[in-house]
Amino acid sequence: MSHFKPVELRHASRLLNHGPTVLITSRDETIDRRNVMAAAWSMPVEFNPPRIAIVVDKSAWSRELIERSGKFGIVIPGVAAANWTYAVGSVSGREEDKFNCYGIPAVNGPELGLPVIEEKCLAWMECRLLPATAAAEKYDTLFGEVVSAAADARAFAAGRWQFDGDKLNTLHHLGAGTFVASGRIVNAPD
Repeated sequence: MSHFKPVELRHASRLLNHGPTVLITSRDETIDRRNVMAAAWSMPVEFNPPRIAIVVDKSAWSRELIERSGKFGIVIPGVAAANWTYAVGSVSGREEDKFNCYGIPAVNGPELGLPVIEEKCLAWMECRLLPATAAAEKYDTLFGEVVSAAADARAFAAGRWQFDGDKLNTLHHLGAGTFVASGRIVNAPD
């Protein structure tokens, strides 16, 4: 007897959606405002140069800021940042700076000056927005080229994650405000 049961199509994306939750940062230099939002959908798309895809709804203020400035940051929150991650993913930044509202300390990235978060987080990247594709114009997907990156050496070393089973783990969104932390490392036999 099979344990498999049909999944409602509105939840089908969640079958793949448990990659690391990210925080997407942006800045509007014309009015000196910054923003941060949580996103469950991001992925690498090329190695060299490193390029990534993120999904940001066309109606989101973050999308407006990213398209206007041509840049965005990606922060990988750790378990300790679960409250921030949930909070910034639940409200719009159009009215006030979510960094200030939730007491999230940020530093400016070295290449693009984007707000990036190191406290309670494991890594960050600054990205230049790539020209819009037909997919970006029709859907909510944006593509960026990574121009600078840094990671907590306790969590990412020798080119790979080194999860410790405690607070130095990535968050993975399961839906409806529920997260799971990355688990134990499993090595495939040679």
